[in-house]
Amino acid sequence: MNVYHRLAKYPVFTINDVEKLTGNSNTAYSQLSRLMKKGLVKKVRKNIYSAVNPVTGQIVATRYQIACAITPTAYISHHSAFEYYGLANQVFYEVYVSSESKFNSFEYENVTYKYVASRAKEGIVEAKNTTAVRITDLERTVIDGIRDFNRIGGLEELLKCLEGIYYLDEAKLHQHLNVYNTQGLYQKAGYILQHYQKPMQLSNEFFDYCKGKIGKSRRYLLSESINASTYNNEWKLMIPEGLFEVTEQGGDILV
Repeated sequence: MNVYHRLAKYPVFTINDVEKLTGNSNTAYSQLSRLMKKGLVKKVRKNIYSAVNPVTGQIVATRYQIACAITPTAYISHHSAFEYYGLANQVFYEVYVSSESKFNSFEYENVTYKYVASRAKEGIVEAKNTTAVRITDLERTVIDGIRDFNRIGGLEELLKCLEGIYYLDEAKLHQHLNVYNTQGLYQKAGYILQHYQKPMQLSNEFFDYCKGKIGKSRRYLLSESINASTYNNEWKLMIPEGLFEVTEQGGDILV
């Protein structure tokens, strides 16, 4: 079997992978150069390559497989994770890539790969039915989305993503909330998820737990809101008026 067909089995590969197949560094570089000139392999970025499907003319790697090859610790997070799970209301031309090691954000074929500093090692799983994709589990995706509205496309987009979820594991929600361990996140998560308590099958005990962590501080659900706000005493939050009514009617909330 020639080198191209062997490389085509990998969604993405490096020069080291080519060298393993050829057994020689010089041969690896020459083989790779030859394949690229023939249009059978494309370079995504430094030392990340993907074979080209000769039928479609497109590389075999998906945006998610490219993202997870950027660094050894890279994984899909935030809105991109919602997209992968089929829950996003919009498809972005950017992929949020969390990583323990920093990389410069870059663009490939009109998709921008954006670096996000990884804040936790918990809740990262291998994607089912897809090779070479690491992603935050659904519970962490939800908590990260509540924590970082700006990486979800705003509060309205987050709420629409949440509407498609019909079960969340409370133990995992506890775990991810405790990793960040900030009063504001307990407040926001409790208030937002309470609206979806029944479809997500969340117990009253979960919300009691969140309430026990919020302290006495009063906060805004949105740090900067142009909408009139009302105070929610249960969660000690200032909430944009008609929040859920607006999203259900397809209105806009600016974050």
